[in-house]
Parts: sequence; C-alpha cells; structure tokens
Amino acid sequence: MPPLLGFSDNPFGTHTDFKTASLALLRALKPYQSRGGARIKLPLATGTHFDDVAAQLEGFARPLWAVGTLMHSNIVTTEQYNDLIEPYVRGLANGTDPTHPEYWGPVVLRDQRMVEMEIISFALLSAPDTMFHSQTQDAKNNITEWLKTINGKDFPVTNWLWFRVMTNLALIKTCGIPQNEVLEAMKSDLDLMEQFYLDKGWAADGIWSDQGRQADYYSGSFAIQFSQLIYVKMARDLDPERCERFRKRAVDFASSFWRYFDTNGAAIPFGRSLTYRFAFAGFWSAVAFAEIELPHQLNDPGIIKGILLRHFRWWSNKHDIFNSDGILTIGFTYPNMYMSEDYNSPQSPYWAMKSFLALALPEIHPFWTTEEKTLPKSLDQIVSVQPPMHIICNEPNHHFLLSMGQFCPWPLKATEAKYGKFAYSSHFGFSVPTGPLIQQTAPDNTLALSKDGGDTWRVPWKVAGDCLKLGNIELFYSDDNSEILPTLSSKWKPWADADIEVFTCLVAPSKRWPDWYLRWHRITNNEPNDIKIHAVQGGFAIHGRGHTAGEVLPAYSDMDSLVSSDARQHRGFSEGTLQTEDGILICSDAGASGIRSIAMTPALHNNDHLKVNMQPELLKPDANTNLIWQRTLIPTIKLETHPSSRTTMFGSAVFALSRTEDRKERYAGLDIAKLWNNVPAVCRSKEA
Repeated sequence: MPPLLGFSDNPFGTHTDFKTASLALLRALKPYQSRGGARIKLPLATGTHFDDVAAQLEGFARPLWAVGTLMHSNIVTTEQYNDLIEPYVRGLANGTDPTHPEYWGPVVLRDQRMVEMEIISFALLSAPDTMFHSQTQDAKNNITEWLKTINGKDFPVTNWLWFRVMTNLALIKTCGIPQNEVLEAMKSDLDLMEQFYLDKGWAADGIWSDQGRQADYYSGSFAIQFSQLIYVKMARDLDPERCERFRKRAVDFASSFWRYFDTNGAAIPFGRSLTYRFAFAGFWSAVAFAEIELPHQLNDPGIIKGILLRHFRWWSNKHDIFNSDGILTIGFTYPNMYMSEDYNSPQSPYWAMKSFLALALPEIHPFWTTEEKTLPKSLDQIVSVQPPMHIICNEPNHHFLLSMGQFCPWPLKATEAKYGKFAYSSHFGFSVPTGPLIQQTAPDNTLALSKDGGDTWRVPWKVAGDCLKLGNIELFYSDDNSEILPTLSSKWKPWADADIEVFTCLVAPSKRWPDWYLRWHRITNNEPNDIKIHAVQGGFAIHGRGHTAGEVLPAYSDMDSLVSSDARQHRGFSEGTLQTEDGILICSDAGASGIRSIAMTPALHNNDHLKVNMQPELLKPDANTNLIWQRTLIPTIKLETHPSSRTTMFGSAVFALSRTEDRKERYAGLDIAKLWNNVPAVCRSKEA
C-alpha cells in the first residue's frame, strides 16, 4: 500500500514530528466523517458482534485520544482547528442529541458504547473548554445525560470497569454534576478492580484464576495502567491515596515492561487486540503525561522518549498498515482478518491513537527538550517476569519471550495462538490458524498433537493452574560446567475424550548457547487402550521467500552451500533451507530460524523416548497466517509415539537469529554455520 504522508515519512524525533503524525491520521479520516460529525464509517464492509451505529461511534471516539491531547496543549492553528477539530466538537453535540439523526442511542446491556465513553470522557477532561464549555446549554445537558446512561448497567468484570470510572470522573470534573451522585459508584468499581492486581505493578484483565488468566497489553498500554495514569493526572484532588498507589504501581510496572521493547522500537506481539498497533507504547506516553518519576534505570525522560519514538519509527516503516486512502486497516503489519477479533470494526484500529498522549505536554517540557536515549543497560539479558508468567529473552541476536499458562476465558478467535504458544518474538511475530489441517494450524513455537492420524490437531490452550510453575534448572555440560537457567513448566490435556496428559518444560537461552531455547515434553497415556499420537514441534515462523522477486528459497544439502561466503559477502545474508537428520534451518533476509531434536537428560528420560520416530520437515503454512510476514516457512520436527508406550519423552532446541534494521551489520558478521552446529548438549539437570 502507499505510505501515509506525515506518518510514513516521519522521523519521529520532535514534538512537531509527533504532532504532524497525529494530524496526518486525523486528516485521512476526514472524508469518512458524517455530515453532523458524530459518526465515522470507513469504506470496509466488515461486521462486529455489536451494532453498526456503535461501530460508527467507535470511529468518532477513538481519534479523540489525539484530539483531546492536541487541544489540552493548545497547539493547533485556526485552520487546523476548523478543518480537523471542530467536526468532533459538533459531532459530540449531535451524537448525544436524541432528536438528531446521528444520535448514538443510550447505553444498553454490555454495550460497545460503554467502551467509547471512556475516550469521550478523556477528551472532556483534557480539553473541557473545547469539548464541553463551548457547547450550547442544550448540548451540555445532552452530553451529561447521555454519559449518565452508563450507570446502573451490568458490566463485564474486566478492564471495562475503567470506562465507567472515567465517565463518572468526567461527569464530576467537567459536566459539573454533584460528587455524591457518582462517587460511591466510582469507588465500588475501583475497589472491584483491586482484585485484578497481581504483583510488581501487573494487573490481570479480570480476576486471575483457573477460569481465565490474562496479563497482556491490556494490563499496561491498552487499558489498565494507561487508565490509572490518566486517573493519577485528573483525580488526585478527589482520590489522593489511590492516585499515589497507582503512581507506585506504574513505577513497578515500568521496571519490567520496558523489556518488552526491542532496541529498534518493536514490541513483542502477544495476546489479543493486536490490530491496535502503536497503542503498544501507550503506557510510555501516559507516563510522560502524568509526569511519573520512574526507578533509577528508567528515571530519565530521554529513555522514555526513546522507547516511545523508536516504536513509532518502527511502525512508520510498515506502509501496509494503511489502505490506499491512508486509513488504518484491520491487521498487524498488513491487512489480516485471520488475527482479528469479532469486536474489531473497520474503525477499531484507531485505539492506537492513545499513544499520542505525550502531545499534551508543551514543546518546552523536559520530555521533549531532552535528548532521546537508548534502552537501559542491563546486566540481565534473561529475566523472569512473575505475574504474567513470562521469561523475557533480550539476547544480542534476538528479542523474544517464553510464555506459558495464560488463556482467555471467553470465545476468542485464534485464542490458543494469541496466548498459548511457547515463544513470542518482536521480529518474527507469531502465526494464527486458518483451518484444521497442520499447514493451516501454522504451529510455530508450539506442540501440535493428533490421535486420529492427522485429521485434527490440538495445541496448548488451557493448562492446569496448580501445575503452572516459573522456576529454575541447573544444566550440566560435558566439561562439568553448569548454568542455572529460568524455566516455565505446565501440564495440559489435549482431549476431553482421552485421559492423556502432556507435561512441558521450557528452558531459557544459556550463556553457552544464547541463540537457542530448549523444550522438553512428556506425554502420558492413562487410557487402558493403546493410542498412537502424531506430534509436530515448530520453531519460529520466518519470511520464506527470496528478497529480490519473492522467489522460492533454494534447498541445500549441506551447510557450506547455504552459507557460502560469496553469497553473504554480496548480500550480507544467506537465503535457503537446509534439512538434516535431526533438524531444519531456514535462512532469508529476515534472519535464520531452525529447530533440532535433542537427546533427553539422564535425570529426566526413560527408554520410552527411544520409541518415537522423529523426522524434520519444512512446513509451508497458509499465506497470511503470520502477523508480520505474509509468506512464511516453519521449521518443524514430526514424530509418532509407539502405540503401546505409556509415557513418551522427547525434546527440541529452537534456534533463531533476527536480522533487524539495527542488527544488519552484526548479522552479516555472524558465523551461522558455527552457531547452528553448536547445538545444545546437556549431560544432566536438576531443579535449582
């Protein structure tokens, strides 16, 4: 798709650049605003589980993240106001007027209107003169009465409760209703959300239990931390004790959340609502807006500014996020309905606009005048993050996380891919299924199992909470050296109609083998009858086409041919695939991805692990399964268990090198053959 001028060509270095990008996004929406300004309907005929009026309200409301900040700092010209801001002021009056044709309608049971009320309330709080006090008295009354319809309704016990809190805050502080009308309702919602809190600044999106475990970007930038920081900024006079508590939680959260961002600005995609794109960085924009003093390694506005702006620069190079008319599409780095949710209307992606919150700070603020800085220097490249059950692996050659145990409690498309995979990468992304066949399942970084000969496949989704463990293991090598490494382990049952249990242990990369992580599996058949199980272990999905014309990657029979010095000297990278007896390696302009089978340790194995027939296979999944790359290949290992085996154990080592923009020179100097042939070899292990 063509780039969006003002965003795609934006250097994202200054306050002015940031403003230019926000105006470019608003300008692209202008042709699709209704005559009364209250609705935006983009020219894509896709539906949601809620009504189309609410979807068009979504189109109106979500740009208000930017409109509110622009007017809070009063940085638009008269021409820009008349062209881009005034329609939203007029639209707010018309959308809340029961007699107007563009009236949005009142809130009903668990209504999408509840979601958009938070954004409208933010605009009222951040720009009260523009959005409210400039209106006629009738319009003020209508706005107030419409917002009040959010009260007394049944709400999901999730981040949605923040929408009512923020609406009631706007009713008090901007619309002028007496505090005693809604203050107790606000307190009740806030107290209920205290049950979401886990530890170290992290909150779940709901109550963390065996009925659902989610601690994803809704915990930070998409919702909870973001809303808490707006509350800190706007409600300190009403609720000082809680605001101080939220301030401290933001400090704790920042201490681990910065690790989810790579040196080039990319964030690790994980969980749902990933079509919100640069909303990933919303927390850092809110930290600046609320002027939070962060811990020592982050207590520099240049570091926060760097995380935020590098993230926008990463997205500015992804031209395919825009349609030909400059509007954001549903998808990630390109239009993709496979990864969407049934609450994604064509207007939904503009939740991304919340990352412009730092525009509310004036150009002379230290956040904007200070020099942009790199990520904090950390001695720990592998860090366990306890509440979300993640191990962040920020290795020099690849930035990713290991995960286990989270799942969404309600029906969600591709839920097992969004929460249940073993690893998620800021460079390679992850893949979502398109159908029941193994190439449609796209089993990157997971274990796919079949007991019907491959007709149907199951992958990890819900794991047993009492068996979910974040721990450490000591690995001993042949030269008697050892390392203590973080691990994640769990148990799950693939089928309701068969008593078969799968235990999995993930082991983080080691200093000795920093480009590999390990997976060990134990399948136990408690059924009285024999069952043959087919399994597929997948590594990272990688761009699987040639860089010049999208040609099929050549297959090589030996490593020397794949990584020939002439090819690497000419291009700086190798292209091709290599299949050996124990593994698959794929190299392209995106980097390298591979998987190899490994022998089990004497401390863990029994002879049953010898009863599997393991075969490497280059898997070509359906196009558009991966979030980042349209055409991918997945290195896999297929195996079959012996029907009479009660317990079968097997393991694999997953290899990846990312060739990002800032790693190209480093990648060109890597000896891929040496790194690939240095496969992890563990003599024994024990829990540390």
